[in-house]
Amino acid sequence: MKSIRINAFGGPKVLQWEKVPDLTPQSGQILIRIRAAGLNPADVLCRGGGNPAQSLPYTPGTEEAGIVEELGGGVYQFKVGDRVYLSGAITGTCAEMALCEPMQVHLLPRHISFAQGAGISVAYGTAFRSLIQRAHARAGESVFIHGGSGGVGIAAVQLARAHGLEVTATSSTPEGRELVRAQGAHHVLDHTAAGYLDQARELTAGQGFDVILEMKADLNLAHDLHLIRRRGRIVVIGASGGALEINSLDIMHSEVIILGVVLSPSKAEAAQMVAAIDAGLASGVLQPVVGREFPLADAAQAHTHAAQARGFGRIVLVNPGS
Repeated sequence: MKSIRINAFGGPKVLQWEKVPDLTPQSGQILIRIRAAGLNPADVLCRGGGNPAQSLPYTPGTEEAGIVEELGGGVYQFKVGDRVYLSGAITGTCAEMALCEPMQVHLLPRHISFAQGAGISVAYGTAFRSLIQRAHARAGESVFIHGGSGGVGIAAVQLARAHGLEVTATSSTPEGRELVRAQGAHHVLDHTAAGYLDQARELTAGQGFDVILEMKADLNLAHDLHLIRRRGRIVVIGASGGALEINSLDIMHSEVIILGVVLSPSKAEAAQMVAAIDAGLASGVLQPVVGREFPLADAAQAHTHAAQARGFGRIVLVNPGS
């Protein structure tokens, strides 16, 4: 079989399409023929050496969609030929095949394409964990999604609408704002425009939002403290790291709760997350948006695009030969 391999940390050129030994499922494992693999910010960070725990060489990728190719002993939950998506894998997913455990495998509804399926687990898992499990958002509340046209942002807009929240989201491009509006946001703003923060606060009659989902805390957290309602919740989903300057009095006076989030739920939280996402996919309430597709062999080009593009749906690597 062939796989993307990283033999040295560095830029996109370190991503090589190579022949590797075939995979065979052991007891309790499933072999998946990959049709599409999702590209996530963590993949880019790891490629550059940003994960000290990552050893070389390795195959990148943690989420994908495909077809069950072979079952190891003791696996009865699936059958060969099932369409599935993964929330994690034993081996990297930027390859023609991947090994996984049954708990990482989920049936993919027929109306969801493989490319869409490759963008489910990280985006919708992060959005659900942020909005429901961390912020405990409730129907009737207001949410401000600071960066709504990326993979997590789109998932958050769809989930928030499904849970009965009043949704305001931002994007920096006309195409992004149209996309966010199409996903159901009640109000859409340009976060590069002068005065957009005042516009946002006016939408709440000056009271502020109950919940803010923040994709770039290093740039926006100080502003968010003036958009949040008293005793509201700000969820930090993304940041570039480094020093952050905020006025601690803004935190104190508003009694705001600032929450960090990473996609590492407990078993009970993961079960709740998967049940909610699968129900939303089956009903059509949740519809993953693919912004750009690249052939799996062109992973370097996809990584280059990811570094240059503004958020607009998911970037997916497809395997047309599978």
